[in-house]
Amino acid sequence: MRNRLAGALLSVLALTLTATGCQGSDEPSSGARADSGAASARPVANRVEPLAKRPVPDLPVTVRSADGEQVEVERAERVVPLSGSLSEIVFTLGLGDRVVARDVTATFEQAAKLPVVTRGHDVSAESVLSLKPDLVIAETTTGPEEAVDQIRAAGVPVLFVEAARGLDDVGTRIRAVAGALGVPAAGEELTRRSEQRIAAVRADVPRQERPRVAFLYLRGSASVYLIGGEDSGAGSLIEAAGAVDAGAASGLEKDFTAITSEALAKAAPDAILVMSKGLESVGGVDGLVKIPGVAQTPAGLDRRIVSVEDGVLLNYGPRTDQVLKSVVAQLYGGGDAR
Repeated sequence: MRNRLAGALLSVLALTLTATGCQGSDEPSSGARADSGAASARPVANRVEPLAKRPVPDLPVTVRSADGEQVEVERAERVVPLSGSLSEIVFTLGLGDRVVARDVTATFEQAAKLPVVTRGHDVSAESVLSLKPDLVIAETTTGPEEAVDQIRAAGVPVLFVEAARGLDDVGTRIRAVAGALGVPAAGEELTRRSEQRIAAVRADVPRQERPRVAFLYLRGSASVYLIGGEDSGAGSLIEAAGAVDAGAASGLEKDFTAITSEALAKAAPDAILVMSKGLESVGGVDGLVKIPGVAQTPAGLDRRIVSVEDGVLLNYGPRTDQVLKSVVAQLYGGGDAR
């Protein structure tokens, strides 16, 4: 069954990307400007780092898809990953030369020139099939279902991977993709590398009173202002940074709730986590604190804002250690995670 909560957010993303003119952009977000009031920190690298030794796929394989289907993969010469996170995994495994298309969210340097086969995060079956793929890798939130069904009806294997919810999903997703590509050993190697790097960042998190951090999803031009709750996907990252998810702690059980002064007052965040393009869309920190209720929170009063590029913030993949390092550096000050 598709993840309905994550799918709802993707619908919002689709609407707002179209409204803001961001769809298909190859340029990474630059984050808030230096004069915006946001903390300065080393940005997440716009390139992925492939494994040192390029693996050779051992195919055919039969793997279980997250939608319950058994998927037989005979070839993987032409691969289409239908999310930025899945593209990142394939490239980091060392098989990026087999990727023939990308989702609009795959903006890292190695994938930026590939053709886009999504429209506002909705898959174009015609665009995918025109590239004659051997394998399509999708999230459980990928849609519309009719498009995916059309791709499968054409005889193309489609592997669904469970949508990422937190840090514990990093290894699971890498192994799923690596297994379908016939490189399970490389998947284990990349999982170890990713988990070790995340652990190293967590070990350097300052041991002090845990700040309350609210994750806000913002698209100013579309008047979308949401606060994340238990199912926003940001809780695991916030907790790994030694903080408390303010939205969840205040009792918000849904994935996202419309921002109100009352909700912000109850969450009482010491810091606010946002996507870079979202921060830009409201006019930087100066615009953010004009949203009703923000200026009255401890985070708004202190202008304590943590901004991370849209394409990587909630990917939970091979670059998540860099994301966590950036969050920690901005949250506690200084240009390093220590």
